[in-house]
Amino acid sequence: MIPEILGKYRAIFSIGLQNTFVYRWNFLLRSLFALIPLFGTVFVWRAIFDGTSGSIAGYDFSEMVFYFLIVLLVDNLITPTEDEWQIAAEIREGQLSSFLLKPFDFLAYRSCIFVGSRLLYTAVTLLPVIGVFWWYGQYLQWPAHASTWIWFIVSLVMAGAIQFLIAYSLAMLAFWILEISTVVFILYSFEYFLSGKLFPLDTVPGVAGTVLRLLPFPYELYFPVAVLMEKIQGPQLWSGLTIQSIWVLLCFLLARGLWSAGIRRYEAVGI
Repeated sequence: MIPEILGKYRAIFSIGLQNTFVYRWNFLLRSLFALIPLFGTVFVWRAIFDGTSGSIAGYDFSEMVFYFLIVLLVDNLITPTEDEWQIAAEIREGQLSSFLLKPFDFLAYRSCIFVGSRLLYTAVTLLPVIGVFWWYGQYLQWPAHASTWIWFIVSLVMAGAIQFLIAYSLAMLAFWILEISTVVFILYSFEYFLSGKLFPLDTVPGVAGTVLRLLPFPYELYFPVAVLMEKIQGPQLWSGLTIQSIWVLLCFLLARGLWSAGIRRYEAVGI
C-alpha cells in the first residue's frame, strides 16, 4: 500500500516538473528582471548608510547587502509562482470535478506540484543567482557555525509551507467568489511590506516590532534569512521556530477547513 501511495505522488511530482519545464524561459526571464530591484535596493541603502555613522539596527552596509542577497535566494527557493491562480481557475472552470474522481488528496497533489515546480524553477534560475552572488562576493558573510545551516533549512522548509498554504487558502475562496484577485493583491501587499522583503524587520522598534513578530509574515521570509545571518540565536531561535511551526499548523488547518467547506458548496451546486 505504501509503495503504491509513494509511486502515485512521485508521478504527480514528475508532472509538476514537466509543467514547469514548459515555461523555463519565462522563469529565467522573470529571475533576470527580478535582479533589477536588488540593484536598486543596494543603491538606496548605500545612500542611506552614507548619511549615518555606519550602523542601522545592528546592520552595517555589508550585512545589509548580504541580507538582500539571502532574501533573493530564499525568495527563489520557496515563493509560490501563480499556484493560487491555477488552483482558483481549476475550481472556477470546473476542472476540479475530474480531480475529485481520482484517488488522491487534492492538498497533497498541489503540494507535490508546488515542490516539483520550485525545484525546477530554482535550477533554471541558479546561474543568474550565482552571478549576482559573485558580483557582490565582497559582502558575503556566511555563518560561523555549521549548525546554523541545519536550523536555516528547517526554517526554510516551514517558511515554504506557510507561503504555499496561504496561497492554497486564498485559492479556496474561489468556491465563494468569482474573482479572487482583489483579496490576493491586498494580502500580498501586506506580505510584501511585512515579510522583510523591503527592509530587515529588526529595524521595526518597540511594540510594533513585537506585534509584527507574532504575525505569519515575518516567518515567510525574514526569519530564515535572519537565522542564516545568525542574527537570531539561542532562546530567540527556539521561540521563533516554535512560533513558525504554530503558523504552519494554523495555515494547514485553515487550508483544510476552507477545502472542506468549499467542496460541500461545490458538490451542492456543481456535481
